[in-house]
Order: sequence, then structure tokens, then C-alpha cells
Amino acid sequence: MKEFLDLYYTSLNKRGSHEHKNNVDKYTKSIQASGLYDITTDMLSFGAKTAWRNASRCVGRIQWSNLKLFDRRDVTTSKQMFDAICEHIAYSNNNGNLRSAITIFPARTDGQHDFRIWNPQLISYAGYQQKDGSIIGDPANAEFTLVCERLGWKGNGGRFDILPLVLQANGGKPEIFELPQELILEVNFTHPRYPWFEELGLKWFGLPAVSHMCFEVGGLEFPGSPFNGWYMASEIGARDLCDNQRYNIIPEVAQYMDLDTTSQTSLWKDITMIEINVAVLHSFRMAGVTIMDHHTATETFVTHMHQEQISRGGCPADWVWIVPPISGSLTPVFHMEMLNYRLKPSYEYQQVAWIGYKWENFKRKTIRQVALAVLFTGFLMSKIAKKRIRCTILYATETGKSLQFAHSLAIIYRNTFTTEVICADEYDISKLPNETLLLVVTSTFGEGDAPSNAQELKKTIWNLSRKANDQ
Repeated sequence: MKEFLDLYYTSLNKRGSHEHKNNVDKYTKSIQASGLYDITTDMLSFGAKTAWRNASRCVGRIQWSNLKLFDRRDVTTSKQMFDAICEHIAYSNNNGNLRSAITIFPARTDGQHDFRIWNPQLISYAGYQQKDGSIIGDPANAEFTLVCERLGWKGNGGRFDILPLVLQANGGKPEIFELPQELILEVNFTHPRYPWFEELGLKWFGLPAVSHMCFEVGGLEFPGSPFNGWYMASEIGARDLCDNQRYNIIPEVAQYMDLDTTSQTSLWKDITMIEINVAVLHSFRMAGVTIMDHHTATETFVTHMHQEQISRGGCPADWVWIVPPISGSLTPVFHMEMLNYRLKPSYEYQQVAWIGYKWENFKRKTIRQVALAVLFTGFLMSKIAKKRIRCTILYATETGKSLQFAHSLAIIYRNTFTTEVICADEYDISKLPNETLLLVVTSTFGEGDAPSNAQELKKTIWNLSRKANDQ
């Protein structure tokens, strides 16, 4: 508490003033009496701005002093939280000219009466788990989508369904609220050179508002404190849309671009990702929604870092997060040495709300009941497995590529067959006559030769073939 007050009054050039000393005494007595104290809105605003300034993973911190505070420590219900969030989004949207803001709900007391937003972001897309293990929508939100469904929400099953807000006031029951359509700023993607890009039906929400972090200031914790800035294009165009564990649209777009996807040396993934980022930047600008390219963003960060060196003697920075996910070495931050350290006030990660929540109508099972259920399930699965046709997949490789393909085949076939992946030089050739289904995945090496771990298998099969022909 004292360190924060020292920092606050130093920023006002009032350190050591009568007001400063009085507040230290007043807040100390409050902490001794109740374990808590209450800071002013001005102090809260300063703390929120400074926490952004201290956020080592954020590349856009040059805007830290422009953060707008909505002090909603007065709310008592989930509905009041929802109304405050709607006000926050409306302010930040600003007809596309985005403004950074934070809404702060009541502070944590005993940890049992928190005001929490269960969503990782105020606006995000659902991820629907399918029976075959695939996901329609955003895989990053698959678990939270299940949580929403458990609370009674039913989505449309699409790729870009907006998730509802799940809000919890004073440690009570979580409640679901649907955001009004007029508050959801979305950008449909087109490309300046490829008319077919629009046919892909891709889009993204314009307002990135993080809502699962805890704001810590002066020893106080605010577990409900959603804040937003605006996007750097590569966050969407490289990570959200292109990561394998996210929408993974690179293969689809590459086909439309008619690129050679059979060889890594064609750099088809790199070419495709760049064009996706071109589409993101183009579409946001055409829609009049604020966005930054990674070159401008990193250049402003360098300016910010130099300013911080002068004013504070340093700037915490996490190189892995500051360097953009595309064209990293083309940006100035790639070549900079950075020191990652933590300062307070700060925004901290916290456990997701639904893990600690005591769900109703949930009867705990004994270890014996769980063990019996596992044994019974295993018995059923073994009966099913015995009826399945066995599929053996052999692989031979010099670089590991065929092994990857073999495992991909196994994933495809395992829904119908009992699959086993074996290296060619480890296969017992005496089992060959008894195989029902045998697949061989192999690469060529040198001038069309088989890989070294397939040489013996090749000779054996060749000899068997000659004997069969002789007969």
C-alpha cells in the first residue's frame, strides 16, 4: 500500500505532502482494523494506467496514459455488471475509432465473494467439439463453450458464433447475458487482389477486450477488470486464423491461391500467411475499424522504450511477446535486448472461474465408483476392439516426414480399425501373411532409393514377390 501511495504522489509531485502522509496513516489504520482499505477513483485510474505501462508482454504501451477508467466498484448484481460492460463496449467501439478503456468491479475480500467475468474476452467465438474430435469454430474457446452449454446456452454450431457473457457477482451463481448485436463490431474479410477471398466467409471481431485477468494495485486485487486496446493485425492474421490449434485456415487459402503445397521449399505457408494479413489490414481499414500493422506497432514500441529509459530508467519487456509472429527480423524489436521483470501495479493471470465454482446437482463419486466405471468402460472397449479389423501402418523415413504421415493415417483409420504404427526395420515379416490390411508410408532418398530403415523390408518383399512369380 505504502509503495503505491509513494508512486502515486510522486507522479503528482506531492510526495511527502500533508495529504500523502494523512492517507498513509488512514489506510494503515483501515488495514489493521479490517484487512482492507479503499482508494480514490483518481488513484484507481493511475494504478490501471501504470499497470498497462508495466505490462511486459504488450507492444502497444505507448498509449498507456490514454486509458479510460470506468469505476464500477458500486455494482452488486450480475445485471449491473452486464450494463457496465455494455457501456464500456459502446465507449470503446466509438463507431470504429477504437478507444482504450478499463472497467473495474469491486475488490476481492475473502476470495469467496468475487466479482468475476468467466469469459477470457468480452467478445469471442464459440468452439463446438464434434464426435470425431474436430472443432467447429475457435478451438481456443472449446472448453468455455462447454461451460456455457452447461449453464443452459445453446449456440448455432457455426464457425463464428459470438459467445454470451457469463457473469458472477459477489461469489453468487453465474448468469448468462447475450450482448446486443449493435455492440458487436465485426469485420468481414476481403482481399484487395483476390475477389474469391470473400467467398471464404471469414471475419473477426474488432474489439479485443481481455476479461479474465486480475488487476492488482496497492495490495488490493480486482478479479473483475476487463480492459481493451485495439488489434495488431498479425494477432488475427497470423495467430487467431493461422495457428494449427486455432482456425488453421492456411491450407484452405493456399488451395484457393493455387500454390504448390507438396513441398516446403515453395514456402506456400509463408506466402499464404502474408496474404491473409494483407486481407485483415485491408478489411479493417475498409470497415473503418482501428488496427495497426506490425511494423508501425513495433516502431512505436521502440519509441516508448526509449522514453521509458529516460523517465524511469528501464522498461520491462518480454521479447517473445513483443516480436511479432510474422516478419520478426524485419522489425526493429527483433534486434533489441530486452529485460523481462515485474513491476506493480499489474495485470495478473488467475485461475479460470469455473474450476473453483461449486456446481449444483453434482454428486461426488467415490474412488471405488470411479474405478468400477473405468473397469466397465475398459471391458466394453476391449470387446469392441476385438471385433475391429487390424490395420498395420509401416513407415520408413530419413527425415521424419513419413512418420508424421503415418501417424496422421492412424488418426484417420482408428475410428474404424485397430491401428498400429511400426517402423519398417522393426516389423516382423513373418506376420505378413496374416495381415488383413497393411499400409506402407515411405519416402525416397537420394536418387529414388528407399530409406535406410526400409532396405531389409524392401529386399524381403522383393524376394517374396519373385518366389510368388516363379510359382
